[in-house]
Order: sequence, then C-alpha cells, then structure tokens
Amino acid sequence: MGNAQSGFPGGQPEDKKKKVEKKKWEPPVPTTIGRKKNKRGPDSAVKLPKVHPTIRCNLKLLKLNRIHDYLLMEEEFVMNQQQLKPQEEKAQEDRARVDDLRGMPMSVGTLEEVIDEDHAIVSTTSGPNNYVTMLSFVDKDQLEPGCSVLLHHKTFAVIGVLQDDADPMVSVMKLEKAPSESYADVGGLEQQIMEIKEAVELPLTHPELYEEMGIKPPKGVILYGVPGTGKTLLAKAVANQTSATFLRVVGSELIQKYLGDGPKLVRELFRVAEENAPSIVFIDEIDAIGTKRYDSHSGGEKEIQRTMLELLNQLDGFDSRGDVKVIMATNKIDSLDPALIRPGRIDRKIEFPLPDVKTKRHIFGIHTSRMTLSQDVDLEEFVMSKDDLSGADIKAICTEAGLLALRERRMKVCNEDFKKAREKVLYRKNEGTPEGLYL
Repeated sequence: MGNAQSGFPGGQPEDKKKKVEKKKWEPPVPTTIGRKKNKRGPDSAVKLPKVHPTIRCNLKLLKLNRIHDYLLMEEEFVMNQQQLKPQEEKAQEDRARVDDLRGMPMSVGTLEEVIDEDHAIVSTTSGPNNYVTMLSFVDKDQLEPGCSVLLHHKTFAVIGVLQDDADPMVSVMKLEKAPSESYADVGGLEQQIMEIKEAVELPLTHPELYEEMGIKPPKGVILYGVPGTGKTLLAKAVANQTSATFLRVVGSELIQKYLGDGPKLVRELFRVAEENAPSIVFIDEIDAIGTKRYDSHSGGEKEIQRTMLELLNQLDGFDSRGDVKVIMATNKIDSLDPALIRPGRIDRKIEFPLPDVKTKRHIFGIHTSRMTLSQDVDLEEFVMSKDDLSGADIKAICTEAGLLALRERRMKVCNEDFKKAREKVLYRKNEGTPEGLYL
C-alpha cells in the first residue's frame, strides 16, 4: 500500500516507458557517392525554364520541307521510269530486229547506180555486179554513185552507208607530224636542194612568179641514184620545211590483192591530196609498179600494169592536178616505163651521185658533231680515201665507231675505232660480190 501512495500511478515511472517504446523506421539518407540520377516526371518538368526556340524550329521546318521536296522528286522519277520502261523495251526489240535484218558480219561494196527508191546496183571486189534491194532504214540522202555501202552477207541488200568513204590506207599515208630532218642535215647536195625547191616549194608558196614568167610549174620530180645517197632524206627535209599536206607511200603498197583495188587506191590517194591542197605526194621505190610494160600472161603482172596506167592518168590526165606536186624516188631509173618519166608527167629528173671529197667532209662533220672524239682522230684520212662511200655508209661508220668505243667502256672515240668501223662497213657492203674474175 505504501508503494501506491508514493506518486507513481501504474506501478512504473513515465521516463522508463518512453525508453521501452521502439523507434519508427526512417528512409536512409541519400549518399552523394556515385552518379546522380536525373529526376524525371512532373517535378522536373516544372523546374525547366520557360524558353521558346523559334529560330531552331524554323530551321528544322526548312530541312523537313527540303526533304519533302526531294521525296516528291523521287516519286515523280520513279513514276516516269515505270511509264517509260515499256517504250525502252520496245526500242530494244526494234533494235534487235534491225540487227537481225542486217546480219553479221557485213560486207563492204560500192554503189554503182540507184535504180529507184528501193533498188540499186552494187559491186564487190570478189564478185560481179548485183541488183539488190535497199532497206527502209538506210539514209537515202547519203547515197550517191561511187560511195561505199554495207551489204548483207547473204542477200547483198544495202543495209547502211559508210560515212567516211576515204580508204583507210590513204588516211594512214597522211603525215600527221613533220619529220625532224631539215636541209641542214643533208650533207652537200646543194644543186639537188635548189632544183627540188624550184620544182616543189616555189610553185606552192609563190605561184605568181611562174604566172609572170608565162610558164607552168613542174608537176613532179623524180629522185634517182645509187642507194644511200640521200633521196628519202631530202624528201623528209621537204616535208619538214613546207607547210603543205604531205602524203608518203611506198610503191609496193599500191599493189593490192583483188582486181581493181590498186587503181582505186591510186584514185583515192590523189583525191585526198586534192581535198587537202596544197599537198605533196611522195612515192618511194616507184620501180615496184612503174617498170616497163611487156606482154604477160600473169594476172598479177597485168594488175600491176593497170595500177601504173591509173597513176599515169592521175599525173597527166584530163583533170588538172592544181596544187598537188609529186615526188618519186628510185635507184633503178633504167627499168621505169618511158611513159612514166616523160616530160609532162615528171618534168624534172634529179640525180644523186656518190659524194665527192667536199661532200664527204661535210657529211662526216654532221655525224660527228655530237660525238666525243679523241685527239688522235684524223677524219681527213677517211675523207680522202678512194672507197666508194655513200652518205648512208658514212653514217654507218660513225655509228659503228661509237658502238666499238662503248663496248670497251670508253666515252671517247679514237682513230682505231673509225678504222675498224670502216673495214666492217666495207666488208658488209661488198659481201657477196666476187673479188676476182671466175670462169
């Protein structure tokens, strides 16, 4: 009873009751270690500043509009491709049908005569004339007698026209780049140079001089002489000095396989020369087709004679040659036909003899001007020798002497090299020639 009266109702004090009560749970304090997470939600949206980026929005709108325009263009392109695809397929089918009509391979012929709108007479090199049809897709405006046409390989029908009717061989004969040789590279031959200038260059550059004199300029010249005397070299110098069109051809190129091709090539050659006038036609080794005529039963010999007759007609026929000059070269003028070298066709004959002492000295000087010679070299010994040396032989001696020095790893050419080179060149020149009289 005494304890109840002491002032503690319930039997225990109030402080002890508070200690006995448990603590409530509280969330842990957020740590600052590690990466902070961005808060998302309505709270973060409220914290954004009230900014209106109108400039960036306009740029984005322009970009989207441009993309839209590109897409519209692409859509239009695709629609057009789908519409044009049937037309392209039809064109390919028509093209394939035309190729089938033409046939492969195609023959090349010559149009002789046009009969009507759909028929013509053509000729080929390997057969007679044929009466054939002309297909509808052939351009009739380009057809004229003598032009080259494409023929079907079976029916010989005209299926096309060759635009360039010039013979491809004539195009190759035209000299596109002038040679590097000039008159200074020709040793001696002052008289020959003067004569070829009077006959070839002056009529093209100053035709009024011949008109005042009252004479017709020469139509052509022929250069003849032993081999190696500078005939072709002088022709190269003429091509270098003049600005006229230069056509060079070897006589053997005018000999063709089929009948009529040789004369046709000669006609084409002079026709191209007239179209590109003023021009010079240089025919080297003319004795290949210009030999004397004789009765022959060989078809090849007859064809060569026909080619020469066409050349005679082109040199002095009814048609005027105008500003076309002809230069021929040969080392066998005795074998040429008299009708080819008569006055009126070839008005000037220029002989190229073996060089004399003065010319030899000049030629040696030309070919040794760029060589490094030792002090013991005596060129007068070779100039005054009695050997029949041509200009080509002198050039061969200088070249051989340089090769002999190069073989021994020397950069200077000595006198012994020239002696060995001369003996070697003369031995090769006289090789096969009997030294004495054998019976």
